[in-house]
Amino acid sequence: METINFKLPQGFESGATHAGFKPGETLDLAWLVSKTPAAAAGVYTKNQFQAAPTQFTKKLIQSGHQLQAIVVNAGNANAFTGEEGLANTAKQNQLVADQLGIDPALVGVASTGVIGKQLDMNVFKTGLGQLQLSATDETMPEAILTTDTHAKKISVTLTIDGQEVTVTGFTKGSGMIHPNMGTTLGFISTDAKVDPTALQSLLSELIQTSYNQVTVDGCMSTNDMVVVLANGQAGNDEINASHPQLNDFKDALNKVLTTLAKMVAADGEGANKLVEARVINAQNKVQANQVAKAIVGSNLIKAMLFGEDGNWGRIVQAVGQTQAALDPNHLAIQIGSLTLVKDSLSQTVDQEALHHILAQDHIEITVDLNIGSAQGLAWGCDLTYKYVEINAAYEG
Repeated sequence: METINFKLPQGFESGATHAGFKPGETLDLAWLVSKTPAAAAGVYTKNQFQAAPTQFTKKLIQSGHQLQAIVVNAGNANAFTGEEGLANTAKQNQLVADQLGIDPALVGVASTGVIGKQLDMNVFKTGLGQLQLSATDETMPEAILTTDTHAKKISVTLTIDGQEVTVTGFTKGSGMIHPNMGTTLGFISTDAKVDPTALQSLLSELIQTSYNQVTVDGCMSTNDMVVVLANGQAGNDEINASHPQLNDFKDALNKVLTTLAKMVAADGEGANKLVEARVINAQNKVQANQVAKAIVGSNLIKAMLFGEDGNWGRIVQAVGQTQAALDPNHLAIQIGSLTLVKDSLSQTVDQEALHHILAQDHIEITVDLNIGSAQGLAWGCDLTYKYVEINAAYEG
């Protein structure tokens, strides 16, 4: 497996434009299109006020397990918009299908932006008429952003059945990040041929240890959706549960999902630091992940790291707040390479070395629960004054 410069897999094209959902000339409408119908898998927000496009695309994928195109707008979430919002999503779907000359059952819809505003369909129609398709387009990752500071994208290649396969992903997310499926919007395309059932199984499994282990602010979006499309243009034998290279494809998909998840954490609203929590020697993986996410999700720890303060008592509090099994007399805590706590006792630490670690833009916290052998990872960011500034006046 090799990480390469961003490129669309064989048989995929995309394009983006400024439709007018966002001010200025910012790209705010895009589409990803396969030349042939592709196996499709998805995971979706568990927020009870699931946005109209999320509801719509979830039903499409669950009923047909195929998509050929997905259209995405930024600047308007089309969430909490009632029957009119659902009707507008259906209109988007039909308009895209008509323009591409494909079955509407193969067109997914996604939106991101301000909650509670009806989608301006005239703006959508204007933008749709401007959209082009190119196999070398790199603008779609830019068009799905909201408060993000940069696009988040990755491509990897591997060989399956003697054929080169590409897996490409891009995502958005900066605030309102605390997933219970796969946060933000994320789109992964591959030219591998994959059985739809196997594809959904892989995504549902891998999302738990990638996107679901990210938290920025503890707020779960109404619009979260991660979709994977596999069009089979690489010419490999179909990957299913018995394919000898299933794990190779799984590793590549995991690489894409995990990399994108970490990019989301690092670009948290106003963030200065990416924080990675590693929990070791837990009773099981579920509990390990639970503790890791509790660490990166603690506002006290996030503020501590922004202030570059080594108050490890806040880590103890976050770990103890969970229901995970642990040995209370033998907890260990490391920040970077320095052991701050061993056997639940404070250790003498070189404060200058600690301050140097805390000044970095990537900080690793390791917690040893000393109760088993399982490990877990989670990613987050520090909590800065800028986060409050951004969200005190957010309009999309």
